[in-house]
Amino acid sequence: MSKEKTYLKWYNKVGYGSGDVAGNVVYALLTSFVMIYLTDTIGMNAGIVGTLIAVSKIFDGITDVFFGTLIDKTHTKLGKARPWMLYGFIGCAVTLVGVFAIPVSMGSFAQYAWFFISYTLLNSVFYTANNIAYSALTALVTKNSKERVQMGSYRFIFAFATSLLIQSVTFKFVDMMGGGANGWRTVAIIYAVIGLIVNTISSLSVKELSDEELAEGEEVQSQEQKYSFIEAFKLLIHNKYYVMIACTYILQQLYSAMIGVGTYYAKYVLADENMFGVFAWFINIPLILALIFTPAIVQKWNGMYKLNKYSYMIATLGRILLAVAGYMGNIPLMLAFTALAALGQGPLQGDMNAVIASCSEYTWLTKHKRVDGIMYSCTSLGVKIGGGLGTAIVGLLLDFSGFKGTLTVQPDSAINMLHIMYLIVPFVLDLIITLILSKMNVEKANADLKKELGISENETVVESQN
Repeated sequence: MSKEKTYLKWYNKVGYGSGDVAGNVVYALLTSFVMIYLTDTIGMNAGIVGTLIAVSKIFDGITDVFFGTLIDKTHTKLGKARPWMLYGFIGCAVTLVGVFAIPVSMGSFAQYAWFFISYTLLNSVFYTANNIAYSALTALVTKNSKERVQMGSYRFIFAFATSLLIQSVTFKFVDMMGGGANGWRTVAIIYAVIGLIVNTISSLSVKELSDEELAEGEEVQSQEQKYSFIEAFKLLIHNKYYVMIACTYILQQLYSAMIGVGTYYAKYVLADENMFGVFAWFINIPLILALIFTPAIVQKWNGMYKLNKYSYMIATLGRILLAVAGYMGNIPLMLAFTALAALGQGPLQGDMNAVIASCSEYTWLTKHKRVDGIMYSCTSLGVKIGGGLGTAIVGLLLDFSGFKGTLTVQPDSAINMLHIMYLIVPFVLDLIITLILSKMNVEKANADLKKELGISENETVVESQN
């Protein structure tokens, strides 16, 4: 067996991975802090903000497919993806500052319009262009499967580390910069500049392969792939395992939105907004540890099914114990059970793409059609819609509870709602995900189908087509 050709040096892999510093400067700041900035500093209505974000997320999901097509058709000296990654972040930097620079002297309608335009341009145009291009580079700079895994590993390390840092220091950083609207604007400018520098370094640290080299050995793959979007969509909805994983994705986004209430929970329930950063450590470190050990456990257990099912049982247990500790007001126990829940959620985060690949294989084995591209595109759209729906629900529930960001002390109804959103709803969502995962043994289904078709269990789908 010949040794697989290598394409990258260690500094290419590290340079590529560092690109997620830029991506998560934007992502972590938006997901964790934009809502509380808008409600508590600018004085905007949480329900309206949540609804605007949800509408924006729909645009965001649609543009994923659009930019994917544009990247495929791009031909420049820099390659297909790198121009979109490099220049796309300039727009990210400008619009990120725009989101956190809403003039307090403006009328309410103008403020909402300013936010919606800036947020939509940031997420649906510039961040989408940058992030899709960044993700696409994995397949464009190397054909070595081991190198692609390594690139993903470096990326995940930088991503989690950046998110952890942003979540830990932002509140304190805003205060250091003078607090209020000016403090948030200054912090956004600093983060944008950091992101711009790192993104530039990352995009120039790798070089795309030529179309000719990328195409070598892959001439036979696309002859039978010509079918309509509607036909492809029907294939997806008839794949019960893909429907399960798509539902799981959406539930995870709803979960993330509820956990995002942690900024409010820390400020108004725990009476210390900086506790949000402490909880971030007890979430991200266990996640990182779980992700590190996931490949070895998958190999030892000969698959992902048992690991995903049992780990989410642990996550669900952690969340119910966290809810009990939260209502007791015991912060040390809350931190411990937060870590337990995150540890249980980690493996699925690490092997989700592999699960989707298995779902794609199931479609081929049952329908003899390959739907990889549309499967991943629809998954991305589901993530965006789930995230938007979650944010809208959070905003509407806060508004319904009588929450007002301009109040120093919130009414009891708002405090009770924060307890429900941060403690109860995440437990329920984890429980539902656990039930879904207990039914989602797509690996066994594929193995059984291969046995019926006379295909070796270790034989790949592409090989079995020929």
